[in-house]
Amino acid sequence: MSVTTSRHPRPAAQPGSGSPKVTVQTIQDKKLARVPIACLTAYDYPTARLVDESGIDLILVGDSLAMVVLGYDSTLPVTMDEMLHHTRAVRRAVHRAMVVADMPFGSYHASIPEAVTNAARFLKEAGAEAVKIEGGASRVELVTALTAAEIPVLGHIGLTPQSLHKMGGYKVQGKTVAAFDRIIADARALQDAGCFAIVLEGIPSALAAAITEQLSIPTIGIGAGPDCDGQILVFHDLVNLTFSPAAKFVRRYADAATLFRNAITHYCEDIVNHTFPSEAESYHLPKDIAIQLETRSKEKLSLAASGPRPAARKKA
Repeated sequence: MSVTTSRHPRPAAQPGSGSPKVTVQTIQDKKLARVPIACLTAYDYPTARLVDESGIDLILVGDSLAMVVLGYDSTLPVTMDEMLHHTRAVRRAVHRAMVVADMPFGSYHASIPEAVTNAARFLKEAGAEAVKIEGGASRVELVTALTAAEIPVLGHIGLTPQSLHKMGGYKVQGKTVAAFDRIIADARALQDAGCFAIVLEGIPSALAAAITEQLSIPTIGIGAGPDCDGQILVFHDLVNLTFSPAAKFVRRYADAATLFRNAITHYCEDIVNHTFPSEAESYHLPKDIAIQLETRSKEKLSLAASGPRPAARKKA
């Protein structure tokens, strides 16, 4: 529909530019150097490009797209095909950040061989550099199999949205002594199985701090306090595009909803008031062609004004 393109070329990264490609090793080195890891979700080309150009280390194509992009009530309905589609779009935009794809509910639950096959599709077909799975000690065998298949794994424990029904809702986890100890055991088990990092979601900050201190791999917090090795938020939460109240742990850095709504309202008004498009926003004929057409039009009008010639009389 448009004659413009969003894929404007950008300069290639120059050697020594200070922005080398982020890898699993980069993420792990940041923990050793005590350099915070900045992570954010993205689900499409323009958003991912902005996120990448802003210096984010790790971009997660999260199954949260089910809710913030596709309009579902939870993450459960999103499919493999939908996740692959969005991961491909993100991959095309990203030059520097590490791209991690969320494995959707049901894609790694039936069997380990099926899970490995599905995970491999994210790397082979969509260009992801790692996958994320939810669950603790129960996922050890799967993490081992994935890492054996050369597929890096980002773990995810605490409040795991795919376990919504089991947990009885989106509730903070680890608030009892038993739960506290279980989540620490989950973190250790995932590290030992081969996860390169672990997302800690919806847990008390003291628990996240204890896990971060005990693990040699990075922790990425979301609603887990300030002591994790890195932090992640959902892009739409960050810029107020969720159409719902923000969770306690969300900090909104911009109000894109108001910005977009005002822009669209102004656009509608300009159409109704005949102020869009303007002459400057319109295409025009070359002058010589415009003159030819104007001359032809005048000639036609002149002939029409003179009326038809009277018919000749027939001789008797």
